[in-house]
Amino acid sequence: MLIKKRSGIEIPSSEITPESVYLSRRQFMRGAALSTAAVAAGGLLAACGAAEADGTENIATGSAAEESVVQTAMPGSVSATADELGDPLNSFEEITTYNNYYEFSTNKEAVAPLAKDFPTAPWRVEVGGLVNKPKTFGLEELLAFEQKERIYRLRCVEGWSMVIPWLGFPLAKLLNEVEPTSAAQFVRFETIEDKENMPGVNSPLFPWPYVEGLHLDEAMNDLAILSTGLYGKALLPQNGAPIRLVVPWKYGFKSIKSIVKIDLVDTMPQSLWMKAAPTEYGFFATVNPNVDHPRWSQATERRIGEFGRRETLMFNGYGEQVAHLYDDPNYDTTQGTQGQIR
Repeated sequence: MLIKKRSGIEIPSSEITPESVYLSRRQFMRGAALSTAAVAAGGLLAACGAAEADGTENIATGSAAEESVVQTAMPGSVSATADELGDPLNSFEEITTYNNYYEFSTNKEAVAPLAKDFPTAPWRVEVGGLVNKPKTFGLEELLAFEQKERIYRLRCVEGWSMVIPWLGFPLAKLLNEVEPTSAAQFVRFETIEDKENMPGVNSPLFPWPYVEGLHLDEAMNDLAILSTGLYGKALLPQNGAPIRLVVPWKYGFKSIKSIVKIDLVDTMPQSLWMKAAPTEYGFFATVNPNVDHPRWSQATERRIGEFGRRETLMFNGYGEQVAHLYDDPNYDTTQGTQGQIR
């Protein structure tokens, strides 16, 4: 990476990246607006400051920004054109028009149009549970953490992948502010459940809200980030605006979007997918080419925008940074499909 840094509900076979996805794409609706905040404190985001030649609006400072700023959703500058393995970045269009986000739709290419007016301001993230200093963070407070670029590979459990230039900050920095107690062992994340603006949430097929979790050791690893942007701009709703988790060594469904609640807990959280399809999805969900999904191989993947397949890397290529996390014999990342705790 570059660091600038068949029981239960199943993913339908039709969603496992049909060939047509790579042969034709919808033209992204240029000029789509994203309601978000980007605080000028310290010049945190690339979009901060005066309006740029691409039409980006001036960014307001303080909590009022959450309700008033509209930022043009066009790609900004990034520090590199490839990841540390030499793989080129996926285009802004690819990243923002091919999205898994079941709160809006199970159709990847339908998510962006359905999400374009999703309200992302004002926004609050409640952080509590087994902590000494519980706190509710406003978006301006989250943006006050130093935002850095992270070019990461994203590997979906369905067998497709992308290379994405995220903006964000280490999850550990937020957790350190609330001071987890000695009893805390896991981190539980929860997505907003907005039935009015998220049509998929009205479906009875899934146990809403979307919940995910990490072991505390995983959450404190520097690679795990809370992202507020990509391609130098604030996140679009279809990508999890205004704030999402990115855990690059795990399958993409672990990187929960549009977070409103984070709790430190002493027992393993039951994620949405663990509840919906317990025979297919476990807790750890580390990328492992040697452990197949019950319905397809995980040995290879299809990079969006490419033809042919490539070999999948253990831990998505981040083993040097994270393999030590799984030395504990109680962590079984090969049990069943995606790994559980013994």
